[in-house]
Amino acid sequence: MNAMTETDPFVHPALFYRGEQEYLAGTVPFVRAGLDAGEAVAVAVPGANLELIRAALGEQASRVRLLDMTEAGRNPGRIIPRVLRAFADTHATRRVRIIGEPIWAGRTETEYPACVQHEALINLAFRGREATILCPYDAQRLEETVLADAHATHPTIIEAGTQDTSASYAPEAVVSRYNQPLDAPGDAPSTPYGAESLPDVRHAAARRAAELGLPESRLGDFALAVAELTTNSVIHGGGAGTLRIWSKDQYVVCEVRDAGLLADPLAGRHPASRDQRGGRGLLLVHVLADLVRLHTAPGEGTTIHCYFAR
Repeated sequence: MNAMTETDPFVHPALFYRGEQEYLAGTVPFVRAGLDAGEAVAVAVPGANLELIRAALGEQASRVRLLDMTEAGRNPGRIIPRVLRAFADTHATRRVRIIGEPIWAGRTETEYPACVQHEALINLAFRGREATILCPYDAQRLEETVLADAHATHPTIIEAGTQDTSASYAPEAVVSRYNQPLDAPGDAPSTPYGAESLPDVRHAAARRAAELGLPESRLGDFALAVAELTTNSVIHGGGAGTLRIWSKDQYVVCEVRDAGLLADPLAGRHPASRDQRGGRGLLLVHVLADLVRLHTAPGEGTTIHCYFAR
């Protein structure tokens, strides 16, 4: 994943803000400038900030696609295909302008690696596209390590009304740094599977998830995610794999581990075309789950953790 060039039409600044006044000063003029230029504009930020922008825009808010990122982007792996690309592809004939705030103070340590990898992968997903994506960061409430990562995932930083080039911009290094091995609890049983056992594994997974407290309304999604991941193992991951399921905090977690390698950093984040056959498995898992963590490396295979809120 190479850095963007000066001639790339894609623009991806981070906005460091402190308090509501700086937030509105950095976002509302950005939205209005896009509307004045005839661009398609979307805002996907946490609910409280969304209401601030909506109120400040007044009647102009009706011309903007407004999304609560705590819902639309609960799983960071869902944001590129279902929020950013979904909007940009709908307006493919003109430039788009988006505010996306995927990292907020309420994000957990478990969620954060997926969040920062998402920010890094935006640069690859939108390379060459006529788009500007502004990413706000609450510099008062977020840790310094988060702000340092923002410098690495955004080529420019806007702070106190001034825009500067980031000296540490290196999105590919961020993706690699957070591609860390994922561990399961030692008491979580490991169930091997192959092509012949896929139906049994899916049903057993749903039963175990129910025992761990996953609501009946989510069991279908959980079973489908397990089916997609285990089938991918059989087709692309060496023909077999292992499955583990456990509870952690408010989640039921499933782990699928196999010998395959995901060479595409955007695997699971490409929107599916209407006539596409296959290749939707990991994308569907991102849509269904509340969080997806992934590790893949040569000689180590691929491990995927899916989190479903109880």
